[in-house]
Amino acid sequence: MEVIKKYRYTILMGLDAVQVLISCFIVFLLLGSSFATKAELTLSTLVVLVGVHTLCFMSFHLYKIIWRYATVRQLIKCAFSAFAAESILFLLLTVCTQKLPALFFVLEFFLVTFLLIISRMAYILMRAYRADIQKKMEEDKQIEKSRTLIVGAGEATKILLNDIYKNSHVAYEPVCLVDDELSKQKRTVHGVKVQGKIEDIPKLCEKYDVKIIIFSILSIDSQRKKEILHVCSKTNCVIKKVPNYKEFVEKKENISRNIQNISIHDLLGREPVKIENKRLLDFIGGRVVMVTGGGGSIGSELCRQIAALHPRQLIILDIYENNAYSIQQELIRKYGTDLDLKVEIASVRDKNKLEVVFKKYRPEVVYHAAAHKHVPLMENSPEEAVKNNVFGTYHTAKFASKYGVKRFVLVSTDKAVNPTNIMGATKRCCEMIVQAMDTICKTEFVAVRFGNVLGSNGSVIPLFEQQIAAGGPVTVTHPDIIRYFMTIPEAAQLLLAAGSMAKGGEIFILDMGDPVKITDLAKNLIKLSGYVPGRDIEIKFIGLRPGEKLFEELLLNEEGIQKTATSQIYIGSPLHMDQEKFFRQISELKVVAEKNDSREVCKLLAKIVPTYHQPKEQFHVTYKNLEDNEGDNKDRVLA
Repeated sequence: MEVIKKYRYTILMGLDAVQVLISCFIVFLLLGSSFATKAELTLSTLVVLVGVHTLCFMSFHLYKIIWRYATVRQLIKCAFSAFAAESILFLLLTVCTQKLPALFFVLEFFLVTFLLIISRMAYILMRAYRADIQKKMEEDKQIEKSRTLIVGAGEATKILLNDIYKNSHVAYEPVCLVDDELSKQKRTVHGVKVQGKIEDIPKLCEKYDVKIIIFSILSIDSQRKKEILHVCSKTNCVIKKVPNYKEFVEKKENISRNIQNISIHDLLGREPVKIENKRLLDFIGGRVVMVTGGGGSIGSELCRQIAALHPRQLIILDIYENNAYSIQQELIRKYGTDLDLKVEIASVRDKNKLEVVFKKYRPEVVYHAAAHKHVPLMENSPEEAVKNNVFGTYHTAKFASKYGVKRFVLVSTDKAVNPTNIMGATKRCCEMIVQAMDTICKTEFVAVRFGNVLGSNGSVIPLFEQQIAAGGPVTVTHPDIIRYFMTIPEAAQLLLAAGSMAKGGEIFILDMGDPVKITDLAKNLIKLSGYVPGRDIEIKFIGLRPGEKLFEELLLNEEGIQKTATSQIYIGSPLHMDQEKFFRQISELKVVAEKNDSREVCKLLAKIVPTYHQPKEQFHVTYKNLEDNEGDNKDRVLA
């Protein structure tokens, strides 16, 4: 390389001389055999040709150009230098006895120019290619390979390992596999040995200093997947997974680049609710459907699923225009003119506007998702919870009846059962409203009750994720607090299913599966983010918030329960109530709410909802630097 740099000019001049000679011979061949024979006798002509070209190339400074930085301008210089050389040669050789036709110089010019430019371009491309290769090699050296354990030794793992070995840039270094099948024990897949079963994962991670676990089983039920991931979570490894079956098939040629993080949905291990699609199509298809609170977490997902069921018209009603605009644009992008979509910016508290909307569109089905839902905020503003939740529902239900809605579905919550907070009490009051309205109206009124929704606005998981991103601490109200969880799509499907199978007056309840301990949820989210709970991210217990209780319930004792055709959906029977007294109390509640008398609102709400009771003042407990709830490293502060 040093020799090439030292004699660079000489080498380039020699290469160009060779290119000039090649051009001459090609022209001789093109012009005919008799001319070629004659020209061979005049070897001095070749010396002159090469000499003149070399002098012109030097005068145009072709050998001073740094070609790896060359532009089109420098390439044009090659053409000018060749033109100058051919012009001088034409004049010079015309005077001499060696006569050459003008066509010779024209062809020579094009050939020399072509070879000059091609040789320079080849050099530039070769330098660029070498630079790319060198850069890639340096990047590969910089990639720190993480020792990886792979769960599963099936076909998916074969494809994954093959792809990892093909792509040197991948940051995984497979060191062992685990699989529960006895036939696979001690076997190897692409050189990686199956070292044990699922239960051996913690021991193997410690033995082989594993940093990453990849879950690589495609066909598995949610519960078993949850159990395996629970074993994985006992390690301090980052847990990842191959994509689902459909994505795996699409991306298997480059699957190592599409390894995904484990989500909290995987850890919950819930089987999705399965609803007969024909029932939903028959119920929604061709009808005018309204969703109040249609821009919210549940409301927007309802709109997505309703849009796919071919309604005659979909009306989104929401007071918050940003959310309404967002779901409107999403549906327009997806369905265009195939969906008759209307958006109304309005509050369910505004009776006059609400009646205008009902009168204008005459919906046949209403999903009522508009509500205030944040427990601590509603404790501080009970009158606002009553105005929005109770009377928003009351107004919407009245106009649904007045304008001939076929079915009205209320979005309720498990917090309505034996409520200990204002939000829960107002939602229980809403359930009572729709059950009372069902007995006196042609419209079929039903309520759907479910637990917490993963990832909804203001829910615990987005809060935890923000706290983890900020470096902690992650705040949990109490070590023993538990909640039921479901996904947003599940919640929306349950609402649609309830609407399709309702007869009026029911409270539909989803089998929420096993309750989840919020402390475990916090620990798992920290681990999923690649940190160790208590060491990298602190978990701090801050005490129950106003109105919060440790355990949520899904059913009142006196409601009983009935099965439905859908295995995961149940019905709570309607409760008897004194309707005259109830509506009289509702009227009284409206008066005190409009006076913004918080104390009286709470008192009257407690009379309307007998199961509502305010909890005694809670102890405020803080645990710092927590690794285990039962550990000794707790710093408690009682207030």
